[in-house]
Amino acid sequence: MAKAIPLTVLTGFLGAGKTTVLNHLVRQPAMAGAAVLVNEFGEIGLDHILVDKVTDNTVLLPSGCLCCAVQGDLVRALRDLLPRVQSGEIKRVIVETTGLADPAPIVQTLMGDVSIARHYHLDGIITVIDAVHAAGQLDAHAEAVRQVAMADRLVLAKSDLPHDNAALLARLRALNPSAPVIIAHRGALNPAAILDCGLFDAAGKIGDVRAWLDEAAFATPSAKSPARHDAAIHAFCLTFDQPLHWHGVGTCLEMLIGTRGESLLRVKGILNLVGQTRPVVIHGVQHMFHEPTLLDAWPEGDPRTSRIVFITRDLDRETIEAGLRAFEAAAEGV
Repeated sequence: MAKAIPLTVLTGFLGAGKTTVLNHLVRQPAMAGAAVLVNEFGEIGLDHILVDKVTDNTVLLPSGCLCCAVQGDLVRALRDLLPRVQSGEIKRVIVETTGLADPAPIVQTLMGDVSIARHYHLDGIITVIDAVHAAGQLDAHAEAVRQVAMADRLVLAKSDLPHDNAALLARLRALNPSAPVIIAHRGALNPAAILDCGLFDAAGKIGDVRAWLDEAAFATPSAKSPARHDAAIHAFCLTFDQPLHWHGVGTCLEMLIGTRGESLLRVKGILNLVGQTRPVVIHGVQHMFHEPTLLDAWPEGDPRTSRIVFITRDLDRETIEAGLRAFEAAAEGV
């Protein structure tokens, strides 16, 4: 079976500048062989006209929000592309969402449909931030908060206009300390900064662990004191020095998924398991989790600690950490 191709979700609140960023991307050599699926909310779609027609691979999804009524249309569009994917004509897919989209149901659709997950793998959620208006949007709209909290990369647009850059960056780090912030100059950015941005690289080496799975990155004052309007969102990293038992970790995750799945905005990490010499990757969104994946080896000099990033809504660190340690103690006793 052919290898699954990368799929990137490009999101961001209304007016953030997604189409400007997309217009820059579609002209880059790295986007050769890419298909772009554009979703809009409203009776008449225009974004597919505004996206530069470098190729004929731009598809307008039916009107409506991907996180609500048209998830089935996304699945159908991806299935319709399969012959071109299997022939090698299409090598990656970019899905531009409406500015009102909650990314979680979209990711669940991509991960939960077996026919889709077999051919497309989620490469990353890229959220475009309006540097001028983001603070007000985060205050007023839960969707804007979720778009930031769930992102793998944050793209700061309109940064050349007057705004309080330091305050906004502090707030973004509080909501999502794991996502690098990339500055887009009038929509222009290096595609390498947002494409192929999975948690771990294809060579089996740990890609961003030292940069953003480092627990110290989650101990900054801003991460501990999120803005008042974002109090429901918690971002933290749990580190375990001793090897863990998969029965304990897996059972705890199953319990969390079953009882509080809607609160698990993102879970991603690397595990050092008892009886396993290679690192194990876990990655999930709400009720949907990928199968654990084995990497080839631990990088030289890595401490081989288990590090798990949680981004949650209305679910605090203490509850999850206590559960993990309790299930781990029970597994160790067995």
